[in-house]
Amino acid sequence: MQFSSGHYGHIRRTRHFMLPRAPLHTSRLCLRPYEPADATDFFRLLDGDRIRFQASFPDRLQAVRALADAHTALLNFANDWKTGRFYVFGIWHRATARYLGDICLMPQNRGQAEIGYYLAAAAEGHGYAREALEEVVRFGFGAVGSQRLLIRCYADNERGQAVARALGFQLETSPRRPLWFRNANAVGNICRFWLSRV
Repeated sequence: MQFSSGHYGHIRRTRHFMLPRAPLHTSRLCLRPYEPADATDFFRLLDGDRIRFQASFPDRLQAVRALADAHTALLNFANDWKTGRFYVFGIWHRATARYLGDICLMPQNRGQAEIGYYLAAAAEGHGYAREALEEVVRFGFGAVGSQRLLIRCYADNERGQAVARALGFQLETSPRRPLWFRNANAVGNICRFWLSRV
């Protein structure tokens, strides 16, 4: 499970054109922008793993407390896509059409973008995270035009760190943060991995 805080409103980047809401395909997966009909699957996965996701995705859980909230969230994702603020893909297994999780890319400032993702508990351990992440890295450096990509995860999330390293992300040994930052212990518990465009 990948960490992503969701507090990004102050660093959004303005795009001058809208990227097509087209799916991305890997050998086993279909990553596609959500449609309204996906709300039930989206909600069930979040609600079923609410305790497991609480530390890493509190904002999304707070926003999606009921099925009606899921419908609203998916509409917001579509609007964010139009503005270039946030690109969110659901992850489906191509052979079975089973919904597996979620992966997103958030453009930031100075050509940076952050990637966050989560999988259902039953979908972990099959290489799906690496497969989805590899495709979103291509999307970030290609269609979005990012120059650097960021992945954050907790220091004890060895699986998440292994996925980042397998795709060439490098650990930032001493994260930069303002001296006045009050939650220093929480920040120290988060690893930041970077990948630059070749």
